[in-house]
Amino acid sequence: MTNWDRRTKAVHAGTRRSQYGEVSEAIFLTQGFVYDTAEAAEQRFTKAGDDEFIYARYGNPTVRMFEERMAALEGAEDAFATASGMAAVNGALMAMLKAGDHVVSSRALFGSCLYILEDVLRRFGVEITFVDGTEIAQWMAAIRPETKAVFFESVSNPTLEVIDIRAVSDLAHEVGATVIVDNVFATPSYSRAISQGADVVIYSATKHIDGQGRVLGGVILGTREFIRKTVEPYLKHTGGALSPMSAWLLLKGLETMDLRVRAQASAAQRLAERLTGHDKLRSVIYPGLSSHRQHALAMEQTGSGGTVLSFDVGSKEAAFRVLNALQIIVISNNLGDAKSIATHPATTTHQRLSEEQRAKLGIGPGLIRLSVGLESPADLEADILQALEQA
Repeated sequence: MTNWDRRTKAVHAGTRRSQYGEVSEAIFLTQGFVYDTAEAAEQRFTKAGDDEFIYARYGNPTVRMFEERMAALEGAEDAFATASGMAAVNGALMAMLKAGDHVVSSRALFGSCLYILEDVLRRFGVEITFVDGTEIAQWMAAIRPETKAVFFESVSNPTLEVIDIRAVSDLAHEVGATVIVDNVFATPSYSRAISQGADVVIYSATKHIDGQGRVLGGVILGTREFIRKTVEPYLKHTGGALSPMSAWLLLKGLETMDLRVRAQASAAQRLAERLTGHDKLRSVIYPGLSSHRQHALAMEQTGSGGTVLSFDVGSKEAAFRVLNALQIIVISNNLGDAKSIATHPATTTHQRLSEEQRAKLGIGPGLIRLSVGLESPADLEADILQALEQA
């Protein structure tokens, strides 16, 4: 399996077949498991084997298939699936940190990630230092000998800043810090985060992995020791488990993910190029454009501009007029879906931030984030252009 192409792993890795030899993975809708004897139950709780399960909060055969498939796809030793992407972010950080620990994080983060770092971890005595993630000098100045972890989105939401995984990892590893990367925008199709130095990779499986707006899910990937000795004890006792039905839907999503993501990225590139220079736009942000500040890094790190672009129409009022004029693209706050989705971050995903914080992150009142779906690129282009006439 190690020699298989990524697309093949996404279809076949981790498959467990029952005695019936089913083609499609089985859904084990059970919260518990039966033991033949009391002695067998004792043995299971003492040391469960790879194909032995105790309780669905600890593990489940369908969930385990998803975990193993994701680990094979990412090039990680192991994985733990969670109820949502934010459960994965929270689980990875909370499982390893304690009062007095120091974390360095990029400032440009999804609103809920900022909440975990600024509010939750600080409440429990963890010291957080925020930096401009694109400035290596700031990472160098902030990382200290006692730094326990660094955290960043490899491509930030929604301003699409690209962080140099290798450079930041090298700095962190000099002091023995763990590198935790939220890799949603890179997608498993384009990710090489582990080979570039990341110790832990997190995905919101709700996004491109499902890609069809059906379920919540997340996954933490890393070494077997980190997953089984650090992450698993925390998550199995605090209850952030993925449901078997969601795991099955995510397995089905993985089968078509690569095809979907590559089509979406191609369409996003086309739209970004078409919108560049439009007289109703102040800016177009897309890592696939040569005008993007980290374009060369994005191409080196993933080889793609991704499935999401952002553009600024100047004001909240103009942004709302554009959003309300869209006929194909829907207004929502998810991304990575088969349907194209437009979001106004300042009033939705990042509304809890102060105006000053949003300004520092580059999230202006006129910024619109566009997650490109699987519709005809020509139809999406026409829809955006007609909506911009309302700006």
